[in-house]
Amino acid sequence: MSIHAPGPNDSADNKERLKKTIRNMEAAEAAMEFAEGEELAAIQEKNERRKKSIENLQEEISAESKSRINGYIR
Repeated sequence: MSIHAPGPNDSADNKERLKKTIRNMEAAEAAMEFAEGEELAAIQEKNERRKKSIENLQEEISAESKSRINGYIR
């Protein structure tokens, strides 16, 4: 059994993660046209989690930008 240790939070990845999450959400929305029942519900639930993730990533990117402006992050 392996133990998963989270890696360091690399702020450089946040913009790419945001783009990927948005692309995945758009693809899921397109797939919803053909889904029904449990599959449709699962897609909707996952997109709700993606919305929260997008909001969090946008806030983190904004905070990092402010920190760079203030000289806290190089």
